[in-house]
Amino acid sequence: QVQLVESGGGLVQAGGSLRLSCAASGRTFSSYTMGWFRQAPGKEREFVAAISWRGGSTYYTDSVKGRFTISRDNAKNTAYLQTSSLKPEDTAVYFCAAVKAVSASSWPPNQKEYNYWGQGTQVTVSS
Repeated sequence: QVQLVESGGGLVQAGGSLRLSCAASGRTFSSYTMGWFRQAPGKEREFVAAISWRGGSTYYTDSVKGRFTISRDNAKNTAYLQTSSLKPEDTAVYFCAAVKAVSASSWPPNQKEYNYWGQGTQVTVSS
């Protein structure tokens, strides 16, 4: 069982930056692929970024490439999403999620494969 808690969201002006954190419970964090997703009002939850269990592989949705960076610190049981050059269209609730690396059938894992989710952190970008 893994419990995930996001933090770091807030209100920022366009062009600004935020660092989102995802703290995980448990001693097996390093065996999980981690993902970040977001859901804007009235829209479906969408994939943002993923990082492999050792951090050697990352994947981003096209709209955030070059602006967001996913990372992890397995010693601290924490995953991060560094955001920069934020745009109003980045406004959403951001969720982190985890799936056992050996259980995922694809890279990056399909959203439906993630079986642990955090409660989300709100990111609001003003124009």
